[in-house]
Parts: sequence; structure tokens; C-alpha cells
Amino acid sequence: MEYKKSRKYRKNSRNIGTYIVVGMLALLIVLPMLDLLVWTVTERWAWPDLMPQVYSARAVEEIFGRREEMLKLFGSSVMISASVSVLSAAVGMMTARALTCYKFRGREALYFLSLLPFLVPATVFAMGVQVTFLKWGIGNSVAGVILAHLICSLPYAVRLLMDGMAAVGTRLEEQAQVLGADPFQAFRLVTMPLLTPVILSALSMSYIVSFSQYFLTLLIGGGTVKTFTIVMVPYLQSGSRNIACVYSAAFLAVTLLVFGAFEWLIRCWSKGNVVEYDFG
Repeated sequence: MEYKKSRKYRKNSRNIGTYIVVGMLALLIVLPMLDLLVWTVTERWAWPDLMPQVYSARAVEEIFGRREEMLKLFGSSVMISASVSVLSAAVGMMTARALTCYKFRGREALYFLSLLPFLVPATVFAMGVQVTFLKWGIGNSVAGVILAHLICSLPYAVRLLMDGMAAVGTRLEEQAQVLGADPFQAFRLVTMPLLTPVILSALSMSYIVSFSQYFLTLLIGGGTVKTFTIVMVPYLQSGSRNIACVYSAAFLAVTLLVFGAFEWLIRCWSKGNVVEYDFG
């Protein structure tokens, strides 16, 4: 009886410790977001006052008063990042499948090359890519920015999808082929639904990597390709904190909306495919 009480006490202690750690981590995320939202309507907040001295909606009115410009900025940023995330997931899927499921000469070299953007400093990478893209005629263009973002985000997608492919394997595909499915059918109808959570993770990671790029977008886009970070960062550097916080809040809202849209689409697609199939 005493042993059971002792065991229950230790279990409750572990649960309390877990709740404390999770609560502290949640505060580390929530408090900066609350501070960000307060600054969107703050005109003056000087030390050592705990609350702002002057409240004002000037920054919100100034930014959202330019509706056409904001809509263009939304469209450009989301279009670039969504294109990058979809391309990263597609290319990453093929690369991860090749590296995980097949043996061929040069596989280790391909794996190293797929992770190479992790190893090259961003400044060196951006300078080299800019020179190359200018020679190819895609410098200062949306296509050049998408391609540059794709190179940076691809390693994340490949690494995530490799783990997923290793867990799923090819045995279920082989069984589907025995039942009459062709290789593409077996992959699309058997493996893809199982990889849905990993695909969502790859899409989300690639999207946020692209959406957050500043220096690479500025250099490759030549200042002509406008995204959220291109407009937001100068306000941070100039000390216009309230305007920068309004852009940051909009940045966060758009990111959450797109993540929700990705998850909804993939869930709908997954539900439509997780059924019994007749391969005959």
C-alpha cells in the first residue's frame, strides 16, 4: 500500500513538473506576442514605466490606410512563399525517395549536396547566386527570388521527408503492386496518404523559411521584388517600432492563415484518398 502511494506521489510530481515546464515555454511564446500587440497601438513607452505613456492607432491607420499597397504586398509574399513551399515539397519528395528507397552510385554525394545550403554562409551564397542569376537573366525578378528561396528551403524539406520515407518504407507499395496497381498508383494511393503529416511539415517549414528571407530577397530581387520582410525590416532599423510591430502582427496573421489553409487542404485530400481501392 505504501509502495503504491509512493509511486502515485512520484507520478504526480512528474506531472506537476511537466506542467510547469510547458507553462514556462508557453509564456516565452505568448508574452513576446502580447508585447508585439501592445506596441501596435503604442506611441510612447519609456523606461521605467510598466505601461505605455501614450496610446495611438496612428501606425495601424497609416499602414492599413494604404489598402492597395498592402494587398499587393500580401499577394506577392504569399505567392512567392507558397510557390517555394510546394516546389520544395515536390522536389524534396523525389530526392528523399531516391536517397531512402534506392541504392545507386553517388547517393552519398547527392545527400551531401542536398544539405550543402546548410553549410554555406548566407552572405557567400547570396553573392554567388546573384552573379549567376544575373548571367542567366533572372536577376531582379520574381522567378530568381523563388529559385533562390527554393535552394535555401530544400534541405529542410529533404531532411523531414527522408525521415517520413524511412518510416513508411516501400512494403505497402509492393503489396499494392501485387494486387494490380502500377507503381505510380501504388505511390499516390498508398504512400502519399501515409506521408501527409510529413508533407505538411515540409510545406510549413519551407513556407516560413521563404517568408522570413530578407537579405536574399533584397539582393536577388534587387529591391524591385517587394515582400513583407523587405518593407518591415527598414522600419525596425530606423526605430519606428510601432509601425514595424503592425507589419510583424500582419506577418504573423498571414503565416497562421496560410498554415491553416495548408492543413485543411491536406486533410481534405487525405480523407478523399484513404479508402479501399480496387486495383484490378
